[in-house]
Amino acid sequence: MPDRYLRLTNSRPGQFLARRLGLPQPTPLRRWSAEHPGPDGPVLHLTAGRSATDPAAVLARTGLTVHTDHAPEAGTRHSGIVLDATGVTDVTGLGEVHAALHPVIRELDDHARVIVLGAVPDPLDHHQAAAQQALEGFVRSLGKELGKARTAQLLRLTPGSADPAESTLRFLLSPRSAFVSGQVIEIGPARHTSPDDWARPLAGRTALVTGAARGIGAAVAETLARDGAQVICLDIPQTEADLAQVAGRLGGSALPLDITTPDAGERIAAALPADGLDILVHNAGITRDRRLANMPGERWSSVLDVNLGAVLRTTDHLLSAEALRRDTGRVIGTASIAGIAGNTGQTNYAASKAGVIGLVRSLAPRAADRHGVTVNAVAPGFIETRMTAAVPLFIREAGRRMSSLGQGGQPVDVAETICWLASPASSGVNGQIVRVCGQSLLGA
Repeated sequence: MPDRYLRLTNSRPGQFLARRLGLPQPTPLRRWSAEHPGPDGPVLHLTAGRSATDPAAVLARTGLTVHTDHAPEAGTRHSGIVLDATGVTDVTGLGEVHAALHPVIRELDDHARVIVLGAVPDPLDHHQAAAQQALEGFVRSLGKELGKARTAQLLRLTPGSADPAESTLRFLLSPRSAFVSGQVIEIGPARHTSPDDWARPLAGRTALVTGAARGIGAAVAETLARDGAQVICLDIPQTEADLAQVAGRLGGSALPLDITTPDAGERIAAALPADGLDILVHNAGITRDRRLANMPGERWSSVLDVNLGAVLRTTDHLLSAEALRRDTGRVIGTASIAGIAGNTGQTNYAASKAGVIGLVRSLAPRAADRHGVTVNAVAPGFIETRMTAAVPLFIREAGRRMSSLGQGGQPVDVAETICWLASPASSGVNGQIVRVCGQSLLGA
């Protein structure tokens, strides 16, 4: 459903009216396109404290124009800032964060990205832990201050994880991350793998997407295929016509299947190619909203079974059957900000999505150790779909405006984030819950 307010406030008469009335004026997001694949201007690389993990070589490999604090160019509008704060260990170091960013924060263009690199602190050094945790509050606040379509993120690096951070830096500095802001992402040590072609990083990979017949699932399948993956599209048999259309358009295959059936895991495994599956995206989900006092048991159990029970069962089966390929295997769940912040009338839905978060946090380290598979999740906020189009007008408008970016996201925003997590170069990203919500004020 079109965002008429966004269109109005970006027209000439609408801009005048919004200024006179003091109304918010969100900036339309610039998303990835073949014509506009990267940032328009240079990226500024700054350092606070003594760098513990120098990202200069990684930034050089991105092909972006990178300026440093040793080579400022007066009047330049930067499309990004990468501040290396991995060496910040105390309050004095936090002062260097301010000193580095304060003079240049006004030089950012309207769609700029700010990325602060922090360190996973030594658990026995409470001064370093305090300083590094302070960076989280700083970045989340900065994301709310930047305005326009600018975003801010914190990447926490473990020693030796500059190279594994390459895919994440590429994603967060690009238009692909337009609706991701205020996030804290930890990058662990991993064998660095660069795709042969960063424009098609999933070439040669097989992906399965549940709930792929329409909406976010269809966008995920399309974006995975754009990045080179061979896609298996799964949805309930009632959507078979739509499912076949999506799969056919992408050169993939359709698998009509109710994932709540007891043998769903076995049937999925039987439909996979002989060399197995690289990417499993758990996108299928339903809502049956009602306040708890008015919610019959069927509404509770159906949501929990589709959104959580089926995810647990199929993941367990595919891992135990070794259907996910070692080292390239990716399991990506779909949580929700409702699972983080809660939502009136959605005790069942919020419980199921919080359960997905629990699954990721518990399974991720064990799946990596035993199977060479990473496990992560995205947590969408207000995304423009047929479901949100049915939300009453004033609630829908509140959902759109209650974020740092002041607008709803698109299904492709979720899809782009999933494709980053699915990349063979993202093996250092494991056990992470990444909100795709424009830094929603709910649960922030």
